Amino acid sequence: MQTPHQTPEAQRSVADAPPDNWVDRYAPEAWRPWLRLSRADRPIGTWLLLLPCWWGVGLAMIADRPTWRDLWIVIACALGAILMRGAGCTWNDITDRDIDARVSRTRSRPIPSGQVSVWGAVAWLVAQSLAGLVILLTLGKAAILLGVASLALVAIYPFAKRFTWWPQVFLGLAFNWGVLLAWAAHMGGIGLAPVIAYLAGIAWTVFYDTIYAHQDAEDDALIGVKSTARLFGTDSRRWLLRFGAGAVVCLVLAVLAARPHGAALWLALAGVVGFAGHLAWQLKRFDMNDSAGCLRLFRANRDAGLVVALFLALAGLV
Repeated sequence: MQTPHQTPEAQRSVADAPPDNWVDRYAPEAWRPWLRLSRADRPIGTWLLLLPCWWGVGLAMIADRPTWRDLWIVIACALGAILMRGAGCTWNDITDRDIDARVSRTRSRPIPSGQVSVWGAVAWLVAQSLAGLVILLTLGKAAILLGVASLALVAIYPFAKRFTWWPQVFLGLAFNWGVLLAWAAHMGGIGLAPVIAYLAGIAWTVFYDTIYAHQDAEDDALIGVKSTARLFGTDSRRWLLRFGAGAVVCLVLAVLAARPHGAALWLALAGVVGFAGHLAWQLKRFDMNDSAGCLRLFRANRDAGLVVALFLALAGLV
């Protein structure tokens, strides 16, 4: 009898990973299960965690002034996003291992497929978290405190779908915390602009993760997992419009709260306009019954958030 580590399922890539992902093509074979556990083969989650951090840096540069330290904050946020997204995904897969084994899209993940043991995953979680802590310690007291506080949100999120129809809100609370942390790394404290941008990010997360959750709506219904995709059902397009509009309005208010002047104001608002246009494009193409299409739209949100980050950076530099 073959052990789980010897089965064909344990050797192949995860079902929803891009077919040409770098892990399956270039990473040493022994590393692949661990990198898959961290979702390194699916980098969109790292982008969605990182981009609000870069929003925070851009807003801080607009409100204050750019410094050379901002370059390190940008790099540290990128490294931290890779590590902490990996740690968060590892924690999520540990807690969801029984559910993942019952869902067609997720049963090929490293733990349910037998590529990684639960205790091995715990050790990997600790290693990633400690590496993330080393980076966090370079960002100043306010950012350190915020980083430690974020752990409560990360710990709670995997359980949200068991007790609420709004797990996407809990994901938004965790995934957009970086806008507060990055602002604090520059400014030494919290301000109104990043708080409003945080609300924008939460609304955006509900938007894109509802689209993502429609891939699993049928399986979720069978096993009793809750989501906004199931809650909204056939009315999802209208709800997506509401949350998308809320994200846009909050971003406009966040920009204004940072008090840009002249060209900086128009550059920052241009980024929000580009973001709004991208969400409208997604809404036009959204089909809740097209799982592959939902995944493509979900991944496209990297570009939506990147438009905001780039224009905020330009606004902060003028």
